[in-house]
Amino acid sequence: MQNFKAYVLIFLLIPFSMFAEDGSQLWLRFPNVKNGISADKIISKGNNPTIEIAKNELTNFWQGQTVELRTDKALKNQKDGYTIKSSSDKITISSSKEIGLLYGVYHILRLQQTKSNINNLNITEKPSYDVRILNHWDNLDGTIERGYAGYSLWKWEDLPNKISPRYKEYARANASIGINSVVLNNVNASPNILRKDYLDKVKVLADIFRPYGIKVYLSVNFASPKVLSGLENSDPLNKNVQKWWKDKASEIYQTIPDFGGFLVKANSEGQPGPQDYGRTHADGANMMADALKPYGGNIMWRAFVYSPSKEDRAKQAYLEFVPLDGKFRDNVIVQIKNGPIDFQPREAFNPLFGALKKTPEMVEFQITQEYLGFSNHLAFLAPLFKEVLDSDTYSDGKGSTIAKLTDGTLRKNKFTAISAVANIGEDKNWTGHHFAQANWYAFGRLAWNHSLSSEQIADEWIKMTFTDNQDFVKPVKDIMLTSRESVVDYMMPLGLHHIFASGHHYGPEPWGDYKGGRPDWSPVYYHQANEKGIGFDRTKSGSNAVSQYFPPLDELYGNIKTTPENLILWFHHVPWDYKMKDGKMLWEELAYKYDSGVKNVREYQKTWDKMQTYVDSERFAHVQSRLKIQTKDAVWWKDACLLYFQQFSKQPIPYDIERPVHELEDLKKIKLNMGHHN
Repeated sequence: MQNFKAYVLIFLLIPFSMFAEDGSQLWLRFPNVKNGISADKIISKGNNPTIEIAKNELTNFWQGQTVELRTDKALKNQKDGYTIKSSSDKITISSSKEIGLLYGVYHILRLQQTKSNINNLNITEKPSYDVRILNHWDNLDGTIERGYAGYSLWKWEDLPNKISPRYKEYARANASIGINSVVLNNVNASPNILRKDYLDKVKVLADIFRPYGIKVYLSVNFASPKVLSGLENSDPLNKNVQKWWKDKASEIYQTIPDFGGFLVKANSEGQPGPQDYGRTHADGANMMADALKPYGGNIMWRAFVYSPSKEDRAKQAYLEFVPLDGKFRDNVIVQIKNGPIDFQPREAFNPLFGALKKTPEMVEFQITQEYLGFSNHLAFLAPLFKEVLDSDTYSDGKGSTIAKLTDGTLRKNKFTAISAVANIGEDKNWTGHHFAQANWYAFGRLAWNHSLSSEQIADEWIKMTFTDNQDFVKPVKDIMLTSRESVVDYMMPLGLHHIFASGHHYGPEPWGDYKGGRPDWSPVYYHQANEKGIGFDRTKSGSNAVSQYFPPLDELYGNIKTTPENLILWFHHVPWDYKMKDGKMLWEELAYKYDSGVKNVREYQKTWDKMQTYVDSERFAHVQSRLKIQTKDAVWWKDACLLYFQQFSKQPIPYDIERPVHELEDLKKIKLNMGHHN
């Protein structure tokens, strides 16, 4: 008896952290599953590697009835889709392709994990987009541009001989949410990725990813022929250059027969491109497209272009690409950032969507939180993705949403695609912040089905990643669903944008005025604050960016009375005493928004602290620590912006909101060293 008491005492003294989790399992935890069904309860023909993965998932984790995996070529119009039907004795998953069966297996496992009803299943799933692609901004030296989760997963030094087990884990995580393509390297691409020794390394990753239905793409540097092979130039109309790309394509496809294609950033932020030779984006894209065409490869040509110009930066992509409409090959798709500036917490949608009537378009989102507090701030981005996808461009009449323009509903293109810049690094928990995993998950789910709601995605992710206990799910879901709006409120409410400190894009620097440098790299260029008011005039009397939107949006955004208030400072220079819809003056509205953002994050802290009993100690402490940083940062943003703008408004900060705790001059001295980003 004495011994028993001693054991109990020792057990009670074991720190809870021994049962901690490091987040490495993402949403594929299966915490209560010791093992799944026996192999004889799985009916399938053939032993394709993808089918083997599907069977493994079932024997490891599925706790329901017999599962039949059936390939049915009659379902070929389903693309990667599948059907799931249950009868009294089994569940049948059917698809025209093996990868569809694997997606179907992940679907029933998700139902099991979220404790959904798995009786009387009659499900048909078909992806919204053909190509559902992650863009990695990973460099060959292991750094990640705008990466906040450690170094790159890809160990180029070790490849092709030494293979990290995380490559397969990464492929599995993507397959579980339907992501089927990856760009391995940064859009600011090193030409070296196209050298033979690097292509041999890429082949290893392609071979690991293939059974998970994932194709590999590469970002390429437009100057590669000149840099790698000493050609006289990289002019797309030079026959030697064209031959170089054709030969390179042949070499790539001999090494990787199902290679996806190239992503290209050209003539933007100093990157080389066809304009260096007086050629157009279409000349450059078509030259590469012709090289890949015999093998079925695609070119994703980025529309993120802006060069030093007197023109409003928000207008540049439209101005450069609309004149080229209809001039691109059919295996070229133009990849367009969701907004016309640069992945801001909130932007008006990019007016280029719908403006290219004869050219396929795809959205580029950013999962990594370059402008949303890095991996320090909790910001669930499904509401941002949904806001953009559901935006009506009116390009083909009412109801021409960005989703319908890009998914093939309104424009029949050879293929459809959607992309996002990944937030994945070598951190144990993959994304730096445990809640940042939800943004990877959300992008995958919306790329598969853009009609899903932010609520459903958050609900699934919480139950799979933490617990299905409603006392945890409901409050945490409330945090997630309001978090992006809170970030907008404490950083840049009412349509303010790009008032970040230069270089790192983390903290506030509304006073930033880089005289002598490019004006569009200065916060003062964007907020235009003066004694009269604040905001960027994009109406007819200003830059006239409103003219790039289809009617009735051009009139709607051009009129201060009809512009949505969450974008009012995006489109208008608004007087400080302008009366908002709720009766407050603009200055007061701004102050209350900043205060509301701070208050919300404080509430998140309180809510999370109450969740301690529902979650393991390691992840609990990690999130708790990050929320402390986020709260401090929210106060920093609020004080910096209100104290700075108050110099122009000459109005008091409303007395019922929290007083600033900083002095403006002290805030101006803060210089963060955030490591090297360029």
